[in-house]
Amino acid sequence: MSLLITNGRVITATDDYVADVYCEDGTIAAIGRDLPSQQFQADHTIDASGKYVLPGGIDVHTHLNMPFGGTTSADDFESGTIAAAFGGTTTIVDFAIQYRGQTMRHALDDWRKRADGKAVIDYGFHMIITELEDAGLTEMDRMVRDEGITSFKLFMAYPGVFMVDDATIFRALRRTGDNGGLVCMHAENGGVIDELVKDALRKGQTAPKYHALTRPPTAEGEATGRALALAEMAGVPIYIVHLSAAHALDKVKQARDMGLPAYAETCPQYLFLSYDNYEEPGFDGAKYVMSPPLREKWHQDVLWKGIATNDLQVVSTDHCPFCMADQKVLGKDDFSKIPNGAPGIETRLTLVHNGGVRPGRISLNRFVEVCSTTPARMFGLFPRKGTVAVGSDADLVVFDPHRSATLGVKTLHMKVDYNPYEGTVVQGAPATVICGGQIVIDGDSFVGRKGGGRFLRRGPSLAPAGL
Repeated sequence: MSLLITNGRVITATDDYVADVYCEDGTIAAIGRDLPSQQFQADHTIDASGKYVLPGGIDVHTHLNMPFGGTTSADDFESGTIAAAFGGTTTIVDFAIQYRGQTMRHALDDWRKRADGKAVIDYGFHMIITELEDAGLTEMDRMVRDEGITSFKLFMAYPGVFMVDDATIFRALRRTGDNGGLVCMHAENGGVIDELVKDALRKGQTAPKYHALTRPPTAEGEATGRALALAEMAGVPIYIVHLSAAHALDKVKQARDMGLPAYAETCPQYLFLSYDNYEEPGFDGAKYVMSPPLREKWHQDVLWKGIATNDLQVVSTDHCPFCMADQKVLGKDDFSKIPNGAPGIETRLTLVHNGGVRPGRISLNRFVEVCSTTPARMFGLFPRKGTVAVGSDADLVVFDPHRSATLGVKTLHMKVDYNPYEGTVVQGAPATVICGGQIVIDGDSFVGRKGGGRFLRRGPSLAPAGL
């Protein structure tokens, strides 16, 4: 199939110009002003006058069909990737979980079965490591070399479930120095948090807000500093996931100011929501139970500054939805039993454009950089993904900066019974979304194909090259 997008304003991380984009056999074949119709005959033409042509969004932190907290995240790889596509995301990197006693090979096979034949956009996996004996070090090498799994997530939180000790973290970090992988770190002091949770429950403090109050920003800052110190001792890069607090960002900034290869992402929930949401009446605060939790509003300005100054490099979602009616309610009388996570895979681009670009907090180029280009570079997908260039995959978003949208359960496509941004009106939304040269979203309609997404074997991170 061939596709011609005419008269669009092409925005990349570095460029801003008006041009036609011609796509053939799944890749971008030509870019230029007024491409001659005789030479570039297309099966389908889109007039993008007055609209942006962006590289497809890349969300490098999602949790689809993930067992957690006695239940499973509400979106599977079909519903979740359809929602992602509606939001302008054309590639996700999810997580395969190596549970204790299992091999990484088993974990990858399991998660590939969950996605294969269901995903409508391209996808890859990070590997979550919960134990790391000598055989596991060799498996890490094989994952990078043979399977294209070039990033590994470790947890400093969730004792007894995911949390590993500093020695395990250090071993994983050092191994990435040999095999070219990248460690992604969930940085919260899980041991201290566990004590604070026990203390709150002893006092009868069971409401959702105590999830936040027992996970203070200092616990995130301490763990972030410790993770960065371990990476410094190992002599390798590190990537901090879902950074929520100024305390943690200070640690990342200090490391970067020292010239260390320290990188971090934040998420829209930390830019637009706050601790105040936990004070909503009744059990409604459970909608916002996630880890790390929402912080006081003043952290938002600090995070936006971090994005603008490149102390934060990526905006991802940590999409991990649980329905209120039959999942969040598991913690009705005990906040520690509320499944952690919230929906966001569909709303990232519209929120960051509306709240970042329109008020002038970040430029259009920076918008593309944090939502597409840097994720591609950080996780071994660039320049196949993350830019508009000849030879790159034809993953494109025709984005209408004037299109208004109201966010909510009835207008969105995530398989969950609430939305954290219910009723929020945003200006700027995808009009057409293209993955591999195929239109998957046409206005308000999904026109893609279940199973049309491809598994991505990723290369090594390009993070050290100037990020």
